[in-house]
Amino acid sequence: MSGKRVKKRLWRWRNNPLRRHDDIVEAWVVLAMWMVIAVGGAIAGLVTAHAADDVLARQRAERHSVRAVLLTDLPSASSSGDTAERISADVSWTTSDGTAHTGRALVSAGQKAGARVLVWLDAEGRLTSQPPGRVEAGFEAGLLGTAASLATAGVVFAAGAVVRWRLDRRRLDGWDTEWAMVGPRWGHKTG
Repeated sequence: MSGKRVKKRLWRWRNNPLRRHDDIVEAWVVLAMWMVIAVGGAIAGLVTAHAADDVLARQRAERHSVRAVLLTDLPSASSSGDTAERISADVSWTTSDGTAHTGRALVSAGQKAGARVLVWLDAEGRLTSQPPGRVEAGFEAGLLGTAASLATAGVVFAAGAVVRWRLDRRRLDGWDTEWAMVGPRWGHKTG
């Protein structure tokens, strides 16, 4: 990058008799805004991704599958042709201590009563959904981290834009005041 181009980009930082206080403030606001976007966005994304990964890992550790028996016949898959369609149905299962339980769980459509199905239980023995696998959890944690990073960047950018807009308004109001004082002196001068 040429020296002239660098000077042009950093004009607010140079000594210049036309530089106003608001120009210096705006330069610092822009610098701070981009630093917070870069560092704060990265930190927010990493913290969110790590927290989501911990929650999903805890779900994988706490939930376990058991074999259950389907209590009612289920209609076949809808006409959409989705063979993996899951519908809520009554099931019964027996825990490791021999206690029988019944409840409603999502199972594949088209099965008959008495079919063996896999259901998932949480740490308290209640029916729950299947926890995400490691790859799915990693993808979800990454997606949430990216969303947190972008949200942080968006909030900081919007706050910076509001500050810069206020500085522009203040500059325009200053110019109006100065023109109100100088403008009348320039009047009535015709060739």
